[in-house]
Amino acid sequence: QVQLVESGGGLVQPGDSLTISCTASGYTFASKIMGWFRQAAGKEREFVAAIAWSNSHTNIANSVKGRFTISRDNAKSTLYLQMSRLKPENPAAYYCARASDLYLTSRSGLYERWGKGTQVTVSS
Repeated sequence: QVQLVESGGGLVQPGDSLTISCTASGYTFASKIMGWFRQAAGKEREFVAAIAWSNSHTNIANSVKGRFTISRDNAKSTLYLQMSRLKPENPAAYYCARASDLYLTSRSGLYERWGKGTQVTVSS
């Protein structure tokens, strides 16, 4: 049974850094492209970042480029999102997802498995 479990969310102040994680189980983690998305209440799910099987290739959304880094530890079946210089914005749930495609796609429809999300709030 495939499971993706996010952790590490919380309340942080503007300018802070935060790293969230996603632990995968039930399949060979290293064989799949992984991604992060986020969704605020009342808004559409937004692509954040994707990473290939190794850490050599990534796709980062323009809105977070230069501030967010996606990485993975295949030995631990864990995906990470390092977020720095966080901006004040509405609370959003961050979701990790497993891609069904072979490309670093930003299209949510091409991700076949999703975690339940971890909440991140940036507020002073």
